[in-house]
Amino acid sequence: MKKLFTISLLLLVCWMGDLAAQVQHFTWQGTEREYLVRTPANHNGTLPVLFFLHGLGGNVSNYDQEFNFAQIAEEYDWMIVLPQALDQGIGPMWNAGLASSDIDDSGFLMALLDSLTVQFQLDTDSVFFAGVSMGGFMTHRMAIEHGDRIDACVAVSGLITSVDAAQTPVAPVRMLHIHGTNDNVVGYNGYSTAFGLTLGLGVDAILDYWQNANGCSGEPAIDTLPDLKNDGLRFIRYTYNCGTDLQFLKVVGGVHDWYHSSAQYDIGYKEALYEFCTGRSLPSSVDVREMEQLRVWPNPTNGVFNIQIAYSSSPSKEIKVFDVYGKMVDVINTMCASSLGTAQIDLSRHPDGIYFVQAGNGTTTKVVLKR
Repeated sequence: MKKLFTISLLLLVCWMGDLAAQVQHFTWQGTEREYLVRTPANHNGTLPVLFFLHGLGGNVSNYDQEFNFAQIAEEYDWMIVLPQALDQGIGPMWNAGLASSDIDDSGFLMALLDSLTVQFQLDTDSVFFAGVSMGGFMTHRMAIEHGDRIDACVAVSGLITSVDAAQTPVAPVRMLHIHGTNDNVVGYNGYSTAFGLTLGLGVDAILDYWQNANGCSGEPAIDTLPDLKNDGLRFIRYTYNCGTDLQFLKVVGGVHDWYHSSAQYDIGYKEALYEFCTGRSLPSSVDVREMEQLRVWPNPTNGVFNIQIAYSSSPSKEIKVFDVYGKMVDVINTMCASSLGTAQIDLSRHPDGIYFVQAGNGTTTKVVLKR
């Protein structure tokens, strides 16, 4: 028994030593800061780099294990940097304008980027920032203050604070904002029911902010991925017509969480991040050749809109329309469509809002905005 205990203790010490070796230190403004780096084992040439910012109270070692950043670094062929925020009395917290603080996290993160650029062969044209919750707040701040050096930002369940909203971005920056409509911690409208106070701009105001910054015009293109998983969520992607990319991924029914994998959900946030930052898609399990191509117009609509469907090898017999609560409000028999596969749907008697036009038992879904 004593021998077994000694072996177990030795293994624990070795494991702790390996973990400690991963966490590195960087002195900024007289304070020792911690960070963790993951790199692909074999890489030739320059490395894209992703700074991933944790949420309130977060620990980079825990995030590294939960997200499996070692595997992601290999899969994406990126360097991934996990910086650690300082404890500000309520746990590790980024200075993103939510509380009065003289901690210059924005400067720290850029100084760390400069240091790593010297140590490694980083692609300075492929610098990405992403964060969840409080890390999402800080991601918006980095985009505002350092968009001239950052190629793309992905903010998940984080807002722009009123302090940061008063700033003018230094440059347009590619931005993807992701938010769940049922988030009660960082509310969709900016109010936190969990904390009982307003944390920042609501999502609509955030999108207005970045539309102005990125030179956008007109209405966004609205689309969704197929609703194939029984996850209780609807993912709606808004793509804005801008000089610099701006997207919003609205997660209808989504809560304050990071949805990890497209194996479990219709969209995994990890895959959405990769596709936005690189403009390339990861391999998909959906055979798009068997999906029906569904077109709707005009969108947004004042009530009446057209649909056109290009049939797959096994065409749907019906096209169904659902409201945001999942209630079916209309159904069209495709056999009644014209020879071109077109038909018309009238939502005039229904209230303004978001509706889902669905074909192929959910494999093809379009979002219609009635207003």
